[in-house]
Amino acid sequence: MSKRHWPFLLGGLLVALLLAGVVSNYASSHPDGLDSSLLKGCTVNADDEITGGSCPAQQAKDHELADSPLADYGVRGIGNDFVSTGLSGVLGVLLTFALGGGLFWLARRRTPATNATQAAPATSADPVEEAATPSTGTR
Repeated sequence: MSKRHWPFLLGGLLVALLLAGVVSNYASSHPDGLDSSLLKGCTVNADDEITGGSCPAQQAKDHELADSPLADYGVRGIGNDFVSTGLSGVLGVLLTFALGGGLFWLARRRTPATNATQAAPATSADPVEEAATPSTGTR
């Protein structure tokens, strides 16, 4: 990678870290389209807990990785929600950057190794032209 690409790459990483670490805390906490469609037919309270009715969300189960360190958009063990969510976003960006960078590094185009025949200076293909050209220097 040429040196002029590094500022662009690092600038993009910095913007992604800023968005994940700070701006992600201001995302909407209201249910998205999928969540709200699964709640149709049920009555919910102010905390979005189902209080009655019948809807598909009542059969929902916890995900297999619900106990993982980065579950529920936060880092387990950190009591401050703002810091927990921001740190979770930053870790996600860094992990994605490292994984993507590693895959691009593995898939990069490599130049073929040069050998002695490729490194030799080019000569004229016409032997008559070579004979007509006076040589310079002494032998």
